[in-house]
Amino acid sequence: MAGSGALCGSWMGGGGNMLAIQAALDVPESTMAYALVMDSICATLYVMFLLWAIQMSDKFNKWTKADTRVIDEVGESLAREAAANTKPLVWQNIILLVGAGLLVSAVCQQVGGLINVKLPFFDKATWTVLLVTVLGVVLAMTPFGKIKGTEEISNVMLYIVIALIASRADLSAMGNAPAWLLSGFIILAIHVIIMIILAKLLRLDIFTSAVASLANIGGTATAPVLAGTYSSALVPVGIIMALLGYVVGTGGGLIVAHLMSMIG
Repeated sequence: MAGSGALCGSWMGGGGNMLAIQAALDVPESTMAYALVMDSICATLYVMFLLWAIQMSDKFNKWTKADTRVIDEVGESLAREAAANTKPLVWQNIILLVGAGLLVSAVCQQVGGLINVKLPFFDKATWTVLLVTVLGVVLAMTPFGKIKGTEEISNVMLYIVIALIASRADLSAMGNAPAWLLSGFIILAIHVIIMIILAKLLRLDIFTSAVASLANIGGTATAPVLAGTYSSALVPVGIIMALLGYVVGTGGGLIVAHLMSMIG
């Protein structure tokens, strides 16, 4: 149940949410191995499917009767803004972002421990994750969040943590992996059906539907790629959608894990 909750967090936001839920629920490395395999394989195939599907944007938008004038205007506005922003990524930014990330992590761990003593209904790891999430959202809305290199550094640090977890996982018990993969494909199929129904009812265009979907399943690593396939100027929209998933992913995954434990 805990492993499925961690995967749910990843498919609401991204890999960072999965790791946060693993820490909060103390999910064993052996269980996380299944979740990581399921996440990587299913998400990769889903990206390929959406890259193929978005090429049929005209037919899809016509079927849903979507009005694309707003998204086209946003794309033009972002293209003008991107052309005006020519700041390069410098080494000072890298040092500042890495140092700030390590500082926030250390402070939140200490504060999380202190809060856990006063409010023990969450353990230290859960309080630490919640504090990091809140601080991340707050800082993202300040000029600090606009520093060049934020996305690149965060992705590198995320991949390092995922690699460390995978290196400690026991892959000798991966016999149940096909069952996990099958359940992943079933979840994605239900997700696609729901998205298509909502797109038809709400008259959504394929860009909004596909990028919002991949912002959940793939996170910041893939949603901007799909947005750029539709229009290079709309890459920031994909990033914003993915970041919104990060905001709700940890809390949503913890809720789902709790509900699954009650049912089980």
